[in-house]
Amino acid sequence: MAGNAVHGQEVDVRSLPKPDKHPVIFAAYDRLPLGGNFVLVNDHDPKHLRDEFEADHPGSFGWEYLAREPRDWRIRITKLASTPPPRVLASTAALAADAGEPDVSGAVWKLQVRDRDLDANVIALPPGGVIASHVGPDLDVLLHVIAGSGELMSELETVALEPGALVWLPRRSRRQFTAGPGGLRYLSVHQRRQALVLQPGPPAA
Repeated sequence: MAGNAVHGQEVDVRSLPKPDKHPVIFAAYDRLPLGGNFVLVNDHDPKHLRDEFEADHPGSFGWEYLAREPRDWRIRITKLASTPPPRVLASTAALAADAGEPDVSGAVWKLQVRDRDLDANVIALPPGGVIASHVGPDLDVLLHVIAGSGELMSELETVALEPGALVWLPRRSRRQFTAGPGGLRYLSVHQRRQALVLQPGPPAA
């Protein structure tokens, strides 16, 4: 039974296409009651799956090998907590340590939690680096400047950016960023964007 597991049942994913395996396993885990478990049956040691569990549910799941035979790996997975636990993801002090490096630009940290409502990343600009003027997405964005300095240019004014500044970017507002001589590094947080769903076009004439 691959898709409808409850406490104590097997989730055999050996016959499933590779892209379907992890979603089915996590769906089965989400349905477990607190303290519940299922036995995962797979054709190999699912090390990458365990890495995903460690990322999303660190310290709150049980992982017990019951069999390690060719094409017959069995692991009892137990839900030890009702939700993923709060935890420290990164240190902004560490992420700020190399601010101003001339060859570091773009996202230097991203929120990697699989099941989430937010997107977050730390953006680095080298000294004098620029993010050209553009209209932001249809999402409100909160920025926290963690290192360096710079300027935010809006439609009406230029705002100085210094460490500790909390900056609100209203949805669809125009903005341009310019880093100071020591570079600029900031944390950006906003609601997670929905995946793009392609709609079929009109029928051919």
